[in-house]
Amino acid sequence: MATENAVAQVGTAPTTTQKRPGMGSKSIKDMVLSLAAVMLTGLVIYYFIPHSGGNGVHPVEYGAAVDSARRAAPYPVLAPTGLPKGWNATEVNYNGMDATDAVWSLGFVDPGGQYVSVQQSNGSPADFIPSVTTGGVKVSGTSTVNGVVWSHYQGSNYRALVLQTPKVTTVVTGTESYAAMESFAARLSGS
Repeated sequence: MATENAVAQVGTAPTTTQKRPGMGSKSIKDMVLSLAAVMLTGLVIYYFIPHSGGNGVHPVEYGAAVDSARRAAPYPVLAPTGLPKGWNATEVNYNGMDATDAVWSLGFVDPGGQYVSVQQSNGSPADFIPSVTTGGVKVSGTSTVNGVVWSHYQGSNYRALVLQTPKVTTVVTGTESYAAMESFAARLSGS
């Protein structure tokens, strides 16, 4: 019998659950109401706080980059002058890590939302042209800009005007028409 009592005494005492003060009256209904209040506050903030709106274009300053690239590049770096109001530069880059394949890129979105850029490289035209024209191939037709003949290329997303010289290949590419790109190319200057 002593064994039975010992076994009966070894066990765990019943536990009681203690509630935190103030939690006894909380219910699912209260949690749902709290969630609704938080969501309503978020909606009020979203609809009544001004948003920037706009077209998603984030203009970049490119003047200093042009000057820097012109000092470093082994060819005359071109940039447009006198663009009409509403043109926004969206990308500017010069990569001169390899002096035999230095690449200059300056892209814009025009007032109509079309993209136009000037791209230059002294590397292999066979590699450079397809890379900046999204796989572009030479098509019939040419454009004469400031007395110089540019070839027409058509890629999967962009069309392009291409000018090859012994020192550099220049590509004006984008979603614009050839005529609009001719107008852009006519504004390019190396100084």
